[in-house]
Amino acid sequence: MFAALNFFHLLSMVIWVGMIVFFTFFAAPSVFKALPRELAGEVIGHIFPKYWAVGYLMSAVSIGTVLYLSSFAKVFPTLRVSILVVMAVLSLYSGLVVGREARSIKAEIKAVESVEEKETLRSTFKKVHAKSAILNLLILILGIFYIFLISRDLTL
Repeated sequence: MFAALNFFHLLSMVIWVGMIVFFTFFAAPSVFKALPRELAGEVIGHIFPKYWAVGYLMSAVSIGTVLYLSSFAKVFPTLRVSILVVMAVLSLYSGLVVGREARSIKAEIKAVESVEEKETLRSTFKKVHAKSAILNLLILILGIFYIFLISRDLTL
């Protein structure tokens, strides 16, 4: 049973961090290179809810498995649990707050007629996008650090 839980714990982290790496460094840049900017933004906008959902699910699996496994440990892994909780909170905030704000601004950009208003909204969107990118990078860095921590316990 412990082997299966360890496997699912590691798998959840590999999926979560791997997804971030693939989406951030390969998928999104490729979509924006291959499609016109507006269409690329719409495609990425359709991917984001699934992207965040995977993050939410993997955070739940990783936190659940580490908590269960730690109930049998001699010492509670405070650092590991803390990292996972911070990653989960950042993911939830990114998807539920920042993502909602970005979608709202995108809808406003489409709805307004004034060029000046569109430019003001685009400027606001860039700031929200920057916040999203920073959150994504923080989650990635924490995830890589976490995988480093658990890799020290692996025996081959």
